[in-house]
Amino acid sequence: MKHLNYLLTVLLLVVFVSVNAQEKKKFKVHTVAFYNLENLFDTINDPTKNDEASPMMEIKADRAEIYKKKVHNMARVIADVGSEVTNNTPALVGVCEIENVNVLEDVVNDPLLLAKDYGIVHFDGPDNRSIDVGLLYQKSLFQVVSKSTHTLKIYDDESRERINTRDQLLVTGQLEGETIHIIVNHWPSRRGGEARSRSKRVAAAKLNKRLIDSLQSIDPYAKVITMGDLNDNPNNASVKDVLKAERKQSKVAFKGIYNPFIDMYKKGLGTTGYRDSWSLFDQIMVTKPFLEKDYDNWTYFKAGIFNKNYLINKKGRYEGYPFRSFADGGFTGGFSDHYPVYIYLIKEVKDATPSVKKTEESEETED
Repeated sequence: MKHLNYLLTVLLLVVFVSVNAQEKKKFKVHTVAFYNLENLFDTINDPTKNDEASPMMEIKADRAEIYKKKVHNMARVIADVGSEVTNNTPALVGVCEIENVNVLEDVVNDPLLLAKDYGIVHFDGPDNRSIDVGLLYQKSLFQVVSKSTHTLKIYDDESRERINTRDQLLVTGQLEGETIHIIVNHWPSRRGGEARSRSKRVAAAKLNKRLIDSLQSIDPYAKVITMGDLNDNPNNASVKDVLKAERKQSKVAFKGIYNPFIDMYKKGLGTTGYRDSWSLFDQIMVTKPFLEKDYDNWTYFKAGIFNKNYLINKKGRYEGYPFRSFADGGFTGGFSDHYPVYIYLIKEVKDATPSVKKTEESEETED
């Protein structure tokens, strides 16, 4: 995976193809990323939540210092995603497995990110462990117009009791003057097995589809980015049958959804590993207007898995997998048990920094 991402980066940086016989076009590029921050909890017990079961609260010694290291590690990765191409940190970052807005404030105030002046969108959700989603955005690039949180109502198959799980976050804003919509997801886990828990993620996908449909009912050409840790792969029913995400851009229908991570999954790539197999639970998908080759506006260009060498575990039973933060009741010094994912959005400009020159196309949503 590291080799593949390197090649994609090199391709993005060096490919020059004529738009016509005389002209080469110049493009501004922004990174949009998603990252599961793996139990980013603070060190303060919240009596209203089950946060004492978090790995951070289970640590008995040097908890404050470990928390600082964990926060810095998260900031380091966020600062790094896409920087080789954009010479900037991501314009937008969806995150999950966070306890509250306080931990996000600590991340964006880390020295590696402070100068970027990130804003935060977060709502306290109903999850029993206080696991939430959020969105970070560079204030100079993105202005929030509206934000809302949408509850997923699911029930235990046997007891029929309500299961409190993560809300879906919908943010509408202006990315340098253009309206886009972002949905941040963290769908129900596979606890109890994939088949037994499948209906919960199908329900999450249906909520996500309703949000997208509602945006498209207002504007059929709405530019929507849906991202998150779906706890499902691109070929599972939630993504394939409910969202009906397509592998090829040419197959995406009007109001349809494109998923660039389908091909990556088919090639054996993943963002998290379990029992000697890879899963690609972390995905970013876009609606068709992002695929139109109207480079006067923000257009999808490339997608990738951010798996630099320092994010890979070098030893032990998790060797070769993401270098996670917590294992065996302690802090490893690592980052997360998920790799981040990202897409590049490009737009033609006369004078832009950062920029790429390009003529080669990639094929590869309130209850």
